[in-house]
Amino acid sequence: MGAIREGQITGFYLFDVAESVDLAALPALIGGATARAQLVAKPAIPAYVRYQQPPLQFDADPIGGDALAGARMRVKVYDYGIVSFALTLPFAGTWAEFDALARRIGGDPRLEHAAEEECRRLLARMGPAVRGPRAHFLSEDYFVFAVSALDPPSSADDMIEVHGEEILGMLSGEAGPMSRQEHDEVFRHRLSYLATDLVVPTWNNAFVYDTEAGLQGALELFEFANSQLLQFRYYDDRLEAELVESYAKLQAPSRWYEIWLGRRFTRAARHLHALLIDVTELTDRTDNALKLVGDVHAARLLALVSARLGVPAWRSAVQGKLKTLDDIYRFAVDQTGMDRGEVLEAAIVAILLFELMLFFMGIMT
Repeated sequence: MGAIREGQITGFYLFDVAESVDLAALPALIGGATARAQLVAKPAIPAYVRYQQPPLQFDADPIGGDALAGARMRVKVYDYGIVSFALTLPFAGTWAEFDALARRIGGDPRLEHAAEEECRRLLARMGPAVRGPRAHFLSEDYFVFAVSALDPPSSADDMIEVHGEEILGMLSGEAGPMSRQEHDEVFRHRLSYLATDLVVPTWNNAFVYDTEAGLQGALELFEFANSQLLQFRYYDDRLEAELVESYAKLQAPSRWYEIWLGRRFTRAARHLHALLIDVTELTDRTDNALKLVGDVHAARLLALVSARLGVPAWRSAVQGKLKTLDDIYRFAVDQTGMDRGEVLEAAIVAILLFELMLFFMGIMT
């Protein structure tokens, strides 16, 4: 099979930088041309595909210097506090050259470091638009190796038959040949809409064979799925820390006046209630950020990519910790009610004893 006439390598570097970002305020702070991101449906049938709050995107100077001559950089800011840098390098040449370039770029840690430095500079410019900036950034990187045109053209099945080993090598990063078992496992998670397109996602890389328009839609979904992964990773870390802190607070010895006033668990209950509302609101906003109605291919691709990234597992872990925190909150509320009931009973007994004392002293009749 012939050479790659049109292809590209896109590296996504995503950072969780804040609780939220006011996208309406960004253009004035950043300067230059900005645009709202859009997801274009692949099928010809009408579809309802849109962001609930479209992220803002703009071009930036590429990282990598002369080593990545011809590369383009696009920055995207999501309203839920994720900043994504997409570094795209066009390619034309042989499959061997494509494989070598993919391994060189995908294995270069300097690019991620440069992207983080650029992210911190951007965050300083975003200043007033940022709510709850993070002291430390969680990050994700993901690479997409794409072919838009072959000479001569090929079907997806023929491409796997002829170039399956090269594709598998790019996705795995391994120098030696992979086993047949690994070959079957990777290509089992493939998706095609037409006979001439192909998407093969893994947990850290993906291969795409599609037209330029189809490729852009796939890239949008890869980027969005990684932003979801990053959000759920943050929520998981935050809830884990809150669980440890909650256990410590509930097991700590109480002051005598807190017990008598029925306030031993009041502060913990209020804190947990506020946390549950906050995290539930943020996770709902993340889950509902993208609406796909009528575009079955996009929905299937997003589900496949999310599964390969482990998003459902992270979501399940967050939901499990939210359930545990809710149980702790209910325990704290119930225990507070019991403490206050005991205080009330003690007060009633004290009043009765006082009245009896007055009665026997002849003060009350």
